[in-house]
Amino acid sequence: MKLTPSGRLYFLGVVMLVALTFCSRNFTRVGGPSFMIPLAVAGIAYLLAIREFFATLEFPRRVIFIGLALAALWHIAFLFTPPGYDDDVHRYLWDGRVQRLGYNPYLVVPSDPALAGLHTPETRTLNNPYLPSPYPAGAELFFRAVTAIHESIFTLKVVFVVCDLAIVLVLLDILRSSEQAVHWVLAYAWNPLLAIEVAGSGHIDIVGVLLLLVSFAALGRRWRAVAALAFGLAVAVKFLPVVLLPLYWKRVRVRDAALAAIVVGLLYIPFLNHGRIPTGSLGTYVHSFRFNDPVFATLEQVATPEHAAVLALLVGFLTAIWMRSKAPASSADAFAWPMAASLLCAPVIYPWYLLWLLPFMRSASTVPIVIWTVSIIPTYYVWHLRAVGRPWVLPRWIMPLEYGCVAIAGAIFVLRRRSHKSPVSQCQT
Repeated sequence: MKLTPSGRLYFLGVVMLVALTFCSRNFTRVGGPSFMIPLAVAGIAYLLAIREFFATLEFPRRVIFIGLALAALWHIAFLFTPPGYDDDVHRYLWDGRVQRLGYNPYLVVPSDPALAGLHTPETRTLNNPYLPSPYPAGAELFFRAVTAIHESIFTLKVVFVVCDLAIVLVLLDILRSSEQAVHWVLAYAWNPLLAIEVAGSGHIDIVGVLLLLVSFAALGRRWRAVAALAFGLAVAVKFLPVVLLPLYWKRVRVRDAALAAIVVGLLYIPFLNHGRIPTGSLGTYVHSFRFNDPVFATLEQVATPEHAAVLALLVGFLTAIWMRSKAPASSADAFAWPMAASLLCAPVIYPWYLLWLLPFMRSASTVPIVIWTVSIIPTYYVWHLRAVGRPWVLPRWIMPLEYGCVAIAGAIFVLRRRSHKSPVSQCQT
């Protein structure tokens, strides 16, 4: 019996549900075999689903509805699973708490004995306690707002999942208004990183992703003030999307850009230290933190960490300028590739950083990025190594596997594109 495209998609969705449910049950053993094997199965099923999305022009609405329902089920499975004992969400809780107690998170150090009384059981295990916070002002105020509602890690995770749901709704609206196949919303909702890093670990990136997608949607509808303001707020959550600035050139008015800049500036007022804008541990992050960084490690051989970081931003800017000249304002590719290029050159490339790329993956040119969101899965193995007392260092085989898959996908795309163009060029000659 031959399955229909809908039937194959149902089957892959059920495989992902089973695999990610097993994965959630072993979330306390991140990187171990009981976590990695089902996650790898989910990753393969996801790639096969992407193949179905390209092969089928349109799926029935019930398929989209059931697909989103399946995604909701495995998100719930991760939502009710406690995150790692030192995941970033513990820092978020601390930053929100100390702000409400009158302290500046860019100045206080969590390990300071004088602040021991400020800790709760959920903040005592935060990572890098010897450093102040590195997050931009938008993220810090978000932590404060959420912890004012209820001070718990679970509350933060619930809000992140709500942002995830909002992205699905905005993405559906974008696809319908641009007359694209609605099933591409599942390319976002089914990505395994989403369940692990949003519902599971809880990362602030998803808030920035929502704001950036709102900006993208507003830009497509020529709501220029909304586009500029949402973009500014996204940058105020994390700095990565700043490389997309060239895409807004002459697509938003100067007064809209000025409004966005003023709003972002106002966000920093509560944190000013003697009239200076604080950066917390951002400098230490650039100078000392390293993870999964083949390009940055190469750049560091000939440049200082600060110069290498500037080069990473420059690569993103140049990619955005090139995409600006080649793609329309409504092109999702134009948003995906500059951030991907900048991330590729970054000093730290954690799996959750790729969340920024997920809503913009729905064309053949972004297949290498889709592959990357799955090929990065082996990096979780380092969490297992740390748990068994090994150094926080990626084994040598992981990065060739991760980036080799991306390079192969990119090479295949280029070769196919050239083969499709060659008959036309021959006719012209």
